[in-house]
Amino acid sequence: MQFTAAQIALMVNGKVEGDALATVSSFGKIEEANKGQLSFLANPKYEEYVYTTQASIVIVNESFDLKQKVQTSLIRVPDAYSAFAVLLTKYQEIKTQQLIGVQQPNYIASSATIGTNVFIGAFVYIGENTIIGNDVKLFPGTIIGDNVTIGNHSIIHAGVKIYFDCIIGNHVTIHAGTVIGSDGFGFAPQQDGSFKKIPQIGNVIIEDSVEIGANTTIDRATMGSTIIKSGAKLDNLIQIAHNVEVGNNTVIAAQSGISGSTKVGNNVMMGGQVGTAGHIFIADGSKINGQSGITKSIKKNNTAVNGTPAFDYSSSLRSQAVFRNLPELEKRIQELEKIIQQLIAERVSDIN
Repeated sequence: MQFTAAQIALMVNGKVEGDALATVSSFGKIEEANKGQLSFLANPKYEEYVYTTQASIVIVNESFDLKQKVQTSLIRVPDAYSAFAVLLTKYQEIKTQQLIGVQQPNYIASSATIGTNVFIGAFVYIGENTIIGNDVKLFPGTIIGDNVTIGNHSIIHAGVKIYFDCIIGNHVTIHAGTVIGSDGFGFAPQQDGSFKKIPQIGNVIIEDSVEIGANTTIDRATMGSTIIKSGAKLDNLIQIAHNVEVGNNTVIAAQSGISGSTKVGNNVMMGGQVGTAGHIFIADGSKINGQSGITKSIKKNNTAVNGTPAFDYSSSLRSQAVFRNLPELEKRIQELEKIIQQLIAERVSDIN
């Protein structure tokens, strides 16, 4: 599909500077884009490319000051990065909306309810009493267990497994290979040293507008529900244990692990490879630096922490600076000890 600069400006509440009839049909990076492509400039490091780019249209910030003439048509917006994200989202929606129908072979239980405008790829399994909402896309190889509910406009990518009784909200995206609702890690130690499995009879609830990256695992609750609340965004390769709650609009980067029954608040930002202990609480607005280990609850909202065990971010950075200087500090201490020993020896000599 082709769009003119004028049409794009309407979508993002922007103002065209140049040829309003310039057309684009795809996207490109500003340093590599060709004629007929749309790009954007948000990072000042790439400013030089706006004067040489072959892109037909470039989205820029309203405040961007041109230092020389450009060949491309500009669309000025309050925030170029956000505007470009809106356009990418619309582009993806148009592409996915074109996917409608049922490919073969697959298995759909007779008791399952399938909504309208659904796409079901090849080798999909849909279990008994499962409800698939309107405009849902199930890509090839997905397995949807019994009594599962998937809300409207959700996208389940190839190879996702959703176990029985789990609930997926509206406008949810789950990327390839993710497993929702596998058993939580619950084993009771026995007197003979063995471990007895504790049945995990709860479920997982994924609320609206959640996005879950590839190969992430979210365990079902022992009892009750493991809950990912509305607007949360989980990266690839994340482990969410049983009975965890992840708050609204919280973001968690790759390779992080949240231990059982931990409650993560709203609007938390968690870097990559963060680990938490179980049964703790992380307050709203917390910012957790990558590779941090959270061993106890963070009770104060909007706290930034770093390190293992994690503590106040600023104090952590000062501690790291001291740690880097330890070899030099050791050397200075040894020199001071020699001076003290020498002074003591001189003092003893004077006394004698």
